Amino acid sequence: MDSERPKSSPRDAMLVGPLPPARRGRRLFFFFTSAVLLTLGVSWLFADLLWRTGWSASRTILLLLFSVLFFQIALGCVHGLVGFWARWREDPARITALAEFRSRDISGTSTALVFPIHNEDMARVCAGVRATYESLARTGEIGRFDFFILSDSTDPDRWIEEETRWFDLIRELDALGRIYYRRRLSNEGKKCGNVRDFLASWGRRYRYFIVCDADSVMRGETIVALVRLMETHPAVGMIQTVPAVVNAESLFGRIHQFANRLYAPLFIAGLNYWAQGFGNYWGHNAIIRTDAFMQCCDLPQLPGRKPFGGYILSHDFVEAALMLREHWQVWFAHDLEGSYEETPQDLIENARRDRRWCQGNLQHALVLFAKGLRGVSRIHLALGILGYLTGPLWLAFLLTFDWMRWSHRLSGLSDITVRAFTPFLNVDATRHALLIFCICMSVLFLPKVLAFVELLRDRERRRAFGGAGRALASVVGETIFSALHAPLQMLWHSLFVVSILAGRTVGWKPQRRSADGTSWADALRAHGWQTLVGLSWGALAYELDRATFWWFVPVLLGMVLAVPLSVWSSRKSCGRWAARAGLFLTPEEIVPPPELQAVRETARNGVATPWPESFRPHGGMTLAVLDPYLNALHVSLLREMRLNPVYAEALDRQETLRPPTGELAERLLAQGPEALDASDRMRVLCSADTMARLHRAVWARPESVLSRWWVDALGEFARWLEHESHTGRKRQFGPS
Repeated sequence: MDSERPKSSPRDAMLVGPLPPARRGRRLFFFFTSAVLLTLGVSWLFADLLWRTGWSASRTILLLLFSVLFFQIALGCVHGLVGFWARWREDPARITALAEFRSRDISGTSTALVFPIHNEDMARVCAGVRATYESLARTGEIGRFDFFILSDSTDPDRWIEEETRWFDLIRELDALGRIYYRRRLSNEGKKCGNVRDFLASWGRRYRYFIVCDADSVMRGETIVALVRLMETHPAVGMIQTVPAVVNAESLFGRIHQFANRLYAPLFIAGLNYWAQGFGNYWGHNAIIRTDAFMQCCDLPQLPGRKPFGGYILSHDFVEAALMLREHWQVWFAHDLEGSYEETPQDLIENARRDRRWCQGNLQHALVLFAKGLRGVSRIHLALGILGYLTGPLWLAFLLTFDWMRWSHRLSGLSDITVRAFTPFLNVDATRHALLIFCICMSVLFLPKVLAFVELLRDRERRRAFGGAGRALASVVGETIFSALHAPLQMLWHSLFVVSILAGRTVGWKPQRRSADGTSWADALRAHGWQTLVGLSWGALAYELDRATFWWFVPVLLGMVLAVPLSVWSSRKSCGRWAARAGLFLTPEEIVPPPELQAVRETARNGVATPWPESFRPHGGMTLAVLDPYLNALHVSLLREMRLNPVYAEALDRQETLRPPTGELAERLLAQGPEALDASDRMRVLCSADTMARLHRAVWARPESVLSRWWVDALGEFARWLEHESHTGRKRQFGPS
């Protein structure tokens, strides 16, 4: 381990090769001044358009909303422009610009890769851990790294499956003492609390740790490069990679994946241009200096009640801000390949994830003016908040425009158009409005155009996206889909913000990562209100002002088509059709790296549950009681749990950790798992003594005093073992 590592301080070590503070300041000033000037210019034109038909309160509101919304797309445009320039000129102000880091010796380091999970598909988690482990082993540096699967699962069967698959994994990889599994005592603080609890117990053993998601995969060379970068730059507290979205199967997932791979490099290069060592953290696929994180990033609970009070859901932004406050640097390694993640496969699951992120980002309003934060950190937090306020602001803009037009229509007054007060503009009102519309569309779509231009410059990269023609068709298809999806996001984000302001908080549910497809019934339940809004809005607009109606058709179309759009875009068959047509291809599909090939093979073949089908719906508990090997493993892990110094404290706070009564165990034996509710089953599974006693009782007691459930389960268990033995298949669990 790393007990002799030196203690470093950002004040004692300078980053090699950064821009001087004056040049960093000039970059920041140039970037945001460009966005502000662009916003002021177009807002002036819009104010002039409103002036031509007379001023009113509705026009004042409309101008303010337009300015805020245009500033948001102006920022995106400037990110694209600056990112295009930075990639074209190979901007030297990058964390990876110093080539010497690649030969840096890491023999004295130790790094933990942590995978926090919560009721996840454990087969997929293990596939990602295996691919990352084997890739790291190929580098020859596996001895510097340990892996930790950190469970917060609350489902009894998921818990037992996690232990089963973890033990199979370490046997198959011969990774005992390299890959650890731990189910947390208490679920306080969610993912943030899970990592904090790990660091309290294990953090002092590791100089660095890399946080992964349940679906993360990382190339071994990338992980080693991150450690070398940290060793080269002792003033750096975090380095955030830019994960590529991979393994999408549905049409929605493939479109998202394509957009991520084509457009994201420009935007992140633009972000790095002005952020420099004052970057941000996205919560996964990032390396962190352990001492710095433990000293700076213990998050407090926010005051007040949920949804604004309590634990911070989007903890990552705040942790980066706290690290910057203590003079540690945070960088984007935006040009470091080999970092991967997966994405939701349908519109509904994507909206559920957005709901969690929306609440977390709105909580940042209570952190925004915290004492001591860097100005750049406040910019990151403010932009995160603004990103989720854009939907309700856009909706308010459209409704205000309708209010202005319809009130004028109902007044019976004639339009009296005056000359524009802009001296250089000599056009009628219709052309004036069309000019502003064209400018807005140009600003909105320019980054996509630049991303495609950059693709054309690089022959190898063109091939990685299927060629210029297919890439162009994919850009057009993605743009059409985004235009239909945007109004749905507007309505969803508006609903999220209103519900959060009304005091409704979000639950903690695992992300559904598979692409099973959305049924028509589920789509109707999720999108029916959006369709109704679109039809009602369109009918009212057509009745009151047909000129306004035709301007609103692009917005209303996405709402009206919400249900079929959601269903068809979630289909794997539609995703496969697009792949056969050469649409939405990405480099990882054309030439898949071995890490992703291994994960895809697992998904393609499917992985059976590690117990007989007849054991459902309580297969995990049943097997943990019956199987001597699994029972021994489960009991040993529970007893090891008692060594955790916070065990007694958690025991007092969490009811499920308290030993169950003898009556509860006897009821389980006499009536079967169905007689216990989920909380009682968890209490039984949390008690090492009870689980050991249940195992002995089930095998030793006569059938007359056991429930029929256990009698049948014993027979099924014996037949299952015999079948596994005769077919020559390896048992999912058991001795080597």
